[in-house]
Amino acid sequence: MTAATLIDYLDQLGLETTTIDHDPVYTVEEARRLRGALPGSHSKSLFLRNKKGVMWLVTTDADRKIDLKRLGESLGVGRVGFGSPERLMTYLGVIPGAVTPFAVVNDAAGNVRVALDREMLEHEPLNFHPLDNTKTTTIGTADLLRFFAAVDHEPLLLEPEAF
Repeated sequence: MTAATLIDYLDQLGLETTTIDHDPVYTVEEARRLRGALPGSHSKSLFLRNKKGVMWLVTTDADRKIDLKRLGESLGVGRVGFGSPERLMTYLGVIPGAVTPFAVVNDAAGNVRVALDREMLEHEPLNFHPLDNTKTTTIGTADLLRFFAAVDHEPLLLEPEAF
């Protein structure tokens, strides 16, 4: 999917979202400078894999410090590292800098597992790229969870100590 088809899909699911356009951002720091007063929780998403090829899309609050060794243990997959840009495009259809929980819409085969920062979900609304790092889509927590159910990617909810 593209950002436009994703936004249409979210609308077809009856999920309430708003999307704004902005200059491209590739890091949390760039996003922080550009977003201004955009309300809600801001995030970062990591595309990870272990040596056996088990892939995870992990989304946390933008300010969460992450220890990859601890995170891999929390996920039960051992040591994890970042998936390559080629693997990211193959499985989730996005480029580095546009990684988002919405990308699992492109993983119809269910190859990528999803993990979310439970504390992030306590904040309303949530902000993510809609498959494109020149846009930000705002969505409520309940609607995000309905999205995951619709695309058959039930997320694992992680406590702060998992990171």
